Amino acid sequence: MSDNIHVQGFNLLPPVVKNLLIINGLFFLASITFAKLGIDLNKTLGLHYFGASDFHIWQIFTYMFMHGNFGHIFFNMFALWMFGSAIENVWGGKRLLIYYLVTGIGAALIHYIVIYFQINSDLKLMEIFLHDPSLNHLIDLTQNHRFHIHQYSGDIYSQYQNFKQYFREWQQDPNNLQLQNLSVSFITQYREHFLNSFNVIGASGSVFGLLLAFGMMFPNARIYLYFLFPIKAKWFVIAYGLLELVYGIAGTGDGIAHFAHLGGMLFGIILILFWRRTNSFETY
Repeated sequence: MSDNIHVQGFNLLPPVVKNLLIINGLFFLASITFAKLGIDLNKTLGLHYFGASDFHIWQIFTYMFMHGNFGHIFFNMFALWMFGSAIENVWGGKRLLIYYLVTGIGAALIHYIVIYFQINSDLKLMEIFLHDPSLNHLIDLTQNHRFHIHQYSGDIYSQYQNFKQYFREWQQDPNNLQLQNLSVSFITQYREHFLNSFNVIGASGSVFGLLLAFGMMFPNARIYLYFLFPIKAKWFVIAYGLLELVYGIAGTGDGIAHFAHLGGMLFGIILILFWRRTNSFETY
């Protein structure tokens, strides 16, 4: 791999990168248009947790073309153009597209594997209560699980306020079957809300995969932080990867899927090493 990007013969907007930019742009415009009609495309095409009722298999592909706002899509598409163009000029369009999709899917898989282990204990507490709806099991659930509900959560928010009231009443009257049934009804609805609350959108997983590939192909190429401070690509990739790992472990609550970013990089390096080992770079 070369440390430099040669300008001679370099296509600033190669076809696959161009088409990916167009597709992402069209999906973004569609999400804005449908939102005005009361239809949330991010809910339909974003990637929900595989155990949720809102999960559909096509979301594994469509989620990476959805974005939440202009800033989200702008920075992802800028990085796609900056890193993807250089890579496509070396690899060709077919290989870049395969890499882009594989790292995007890999990012989603890693993210939800991590989510599975993070919420598994919470789901077990809910299942225990629903299987045996005793007051002690509900107390155990409320003491060990933080309910993911806020005033913008829709109808479940008012139901949660009611639940807190009759939960207190049930503690005062443990033999009240009506309060028990109301609690079971709420926890059943809340479990569905909880699972559906995990929804990933954006091309960041694929973009981080491209960043890794760029760092491996052009390790000494300079990337300018904030367009002012130069840093070699290899150090930028390492630093960014470590930063994502720290943020992911710390659980900053910033709404960013840090482990999805790492998943894109992980699947990226696996795919590159596989291609190198099988000498398949020469087949494209």
